Amino acid sequence: MHYFLRFYHESWLYFLIPAIIIAIFFRIKFKKQVFYKYSLAKIINKNGFVSKHKYKAILNFMRFVVILILALLVARPQLVDNRSTVLVEGVDMIIVLDASGSMNIKDFDQETRFDVAKKEALRFVEKREHDPIGLVIFGNTAISRCPITLDKNILKKIIDDTNVGIIDANGTVLSTALLMAENRLKDSTSKSKIIILLTDGEPTENDVPSNLAIEVAKKMGIKIYTIGIGSEEQKYFRHQFYGVMPMPKVNSELLNNIAESTGGKFFMAKDTKDMRNIYDMIDRLEKTEHKTNIYNRYFDIFIPFLWAVFIILFLEVFLSLFIWFGF
Repeated sequence: MHYFLRFYHESWLYFLIPAIIIAIFFRIKFKKQVFYKYSLAKIINKNGFVSKHKYKAILNFMRFVVILILALLVARPQLVDNRSTVLVEGVDMIIVLDASGSMNIKDFDQETRFDVAKKEALRFVEKREHDPIGLVIFGNTAISRCPITLDKNILKKIIDDTNVGIIDANGTVLSTALLMAENRLKDSTSKSKIIILLTDGEPTENDVPSNLAIEVAKKMGIKIYTIGIGSEEQKYFRHQFYGVMPMPKVNSELLNNIAESTGGKFFMAKDTKDMRNIYDMIDRLEKTEHKTNIYNRYFDIFIPFLWAVFIILFLEVFLSLFIWFGF
């Protein structure tokens, strides 16, 4: 493990540290000591009865250290473990999401298919706290949007920022996306590896053969759960520019074959309720214990700084009252 210190509110230090330095400068430069006149002052000074002890400088320095530590506490110091291996219980999985143009059809309670798929994917990610999850999207091409990770905040941000049109939406390279997801899982040490594939159509001509993706999944021990979104029957919708057009049909035969061949299961989602129920069913998958890498773990360490403040303040009071009170 490799640790280093960071400050969560680092930008605050850019204001606090210069402010402290300026305050100290003004105190040293412009503050005048209290001056008293006594009739016997010259005699006392001549006979060496005036204390030359530096206790005031020491106490002032201690106060400066306290203020500096408090400024660091405001910036929230954290210890960072930038590559930690932890033992978790879960399933390594990749969500493979269709981002082709037809996913913009609004037939799910006035929401697009893609919006519903995103919303339920986000809900699913939140529930799977200990599962490393990644994201692959596909249209006419396939891209890996996020490798498997336990950093759910990053993953949810990526899912939320993903929309139809972020890649070429004029196609459906379903099997190519599966191969990309399988490649993401090749280094996984988990006993359970899952791919959740969601699509509303069937592969286009530029896609690779589906049997290739199936064979790779079987060799790697990956279960593929397939979700068809839309309808298995031919339906039509009104396009704002092109008039009445046919909706893509879900190739249920292909999706069922992919799922059964890899030990997974095929589902059809015809509305938002179906989609939620499907994710809930997948959520009840077998869990296994395995080690995984977290690339950034943060530990707040304000307690040691706080103890340092208490100790310095106690020493200052103790020295002032019991040691240097007579100077």
